[in-house]
Amino acid sequence: MATQSNVAAVLHGINDIRLEDQPIPTPKPHEVLVNIKAVGICGSDVHYWTHGRIGNFVVNGPMTLGHESAGVIAGVGSAVKHLKVGDKVTLEPGVPCGTCSFCLEGHYNLCADITFFATPPYHGSLVNFITHPANFCYKLPDHVSLAEGAMCEPLSVGVHACLRAGVTIGSKVLIIGAGPIGLVSLLAAKAAGASIIILTDIKQDRLDVAMKMGATATIQVGKDVDVPARVKQIIAQNLGSETSHGADITIDCSGAQAAIRTAISATRSGGMVLLVGLGPPEVTIPIVDAAVREIDIRGVFRYANCYPKALALIASGKVDVKPLITHRFELKDTVKAFETSRDMTDGAIKVLFEL
Repeated sequence: MATQSNVAAVLHGINDIRLEDQPIPTPKPHEVLVNIKAVGICGSDVHYWTHGRIGNFVVNGPMTLGHESAGVIAGVGSAVKHLKVGDKVTLEPGVPCGTCSFCLEGHYNLCADITFFATPPYHGSLVNFITHPANFCYKLPDHVSLAEGAMCEPLSVGVHACLRAGVTIGSKVLIIGAGPIGLVSLLAAKAAGASIIILTDIKQDRLDVAMKMGATATIQVGKDVDVPARVKQIIAQNLGSETSHGADITIDCSGAQAAIRTAISATRSGGMVLLVGLGPPEVTIPIVDAAVREIDIRGVFRYANCYPKALALIASGKVDVKPLITHRFELKDTVKAFETSRDMTDGAIKVLFEL
């Protein structure tokens, strides 16, 4: 093992990614050594690269990027029993303390002491070899590819969003934003039994992808487009009715103030608005309208207990994440890969590294 290289994509500052060789780590008793084979680029990776921070998370020193990952077990700690060398696994990137009240209640995504790949000050998984707790590595069935394994991470966000929002059989769902998270939310909502799923975005090419992935209808957002009215019209048409009160559930994947305002207006009284996208720390919204119409507003932070569900959806064929992977790069082309993910000039949705 010592003769092999361990190259990592390390962020040193804004627009400064370097490939560096690092020592291959040794797994502790409850850890495994994973030879990483597939890593997706997330919007957070791009944001750290272009801005050096996300809210209170500031890159103050070199940090390996990447948190959507899968690989092959290359070594196991002495206490690991359920995994062996050669197993394909997907890695859940957040490891909580396991002892606080949030962890014990099952909401470990809210743990204040969670360590999460590529979130300062913790290093990520865009590296050849990494150690990780074995109980946060999930074995992939033979027919599930490593690329699909890496997609378990974004899909888990969509699964958690739909669970938080209560998407179920017959739900009429509006998803604002047809980027990667909007599209995995579409897949999760379909799997949960939603009967009508409408997506909005400013980019028509992403809406075209949404239609191919099973959206009921799409709306291209523009200054002359009344999105709430169009949502109600589409729902009414699909129900064979003259009128509609709006979406049962609206999932906002943009975080923009205008999008949250639209979400409230497009949601029926007694419905749910779920905030997935993170935008400005403070926004102005029609809170009285939401209150008097008893619209629930919920937040989402990552996910908890969703990796097995996401993997089961992929393995069963209920969800196909492969169309989301639009570009593939080798590690040596790291900067080009990040530029492709940032610019989205040629239809990039999910940019994936194949190590």
